[in-house]
Amino acid sequence: MEFSVKTTKAKDLVDITDKVEELVSECGISEGICLVYVPHATAAIIINEFEPNIKQDFGDVFEKLFPNGNYLHNRIDDNAQAHLKSGFIGPSVVIPVDDGALQLGTWQSIILCEFDGPRERRVIVKVVGK
Repeated sequence: MEFSVKTTKAKDLVDITDKVEELVSECGISEGICLVYVPHATAAIIINEFEPNIKQDFGDVFEKLFPNGNYLHNRIDDNAQAHLKSGFIGPSVVIPVDDGALQLGTWQSIILCEFDGPRERRVIVKVVGK
């Protein structure tokens, strides 16, 4: 199963929890695991709280960890920062499924991290279990 997310900014965080929950519900698996994966070298997936202040805080931290610089990759297409951020964070998360529902914590959301937008991003969702 998969869906697309159209990002609107160069750097952004997008809550994709509702769409993933919908796909998990449709698959009919009551107990197992759900993999959420973004097949892009300049995007990532995290699980965390999703509200405007933490969204800004994440953005600020990402910029501090990977500031503009004279990266060698920039000679190719000037997006080394995006590659470094996505590589550091990672392209996927795994979430337990119980009673047909994602077992996220009260304040947890599944968040697509865009580091080289705006773009259309594919999100692949695989649910395995019984």
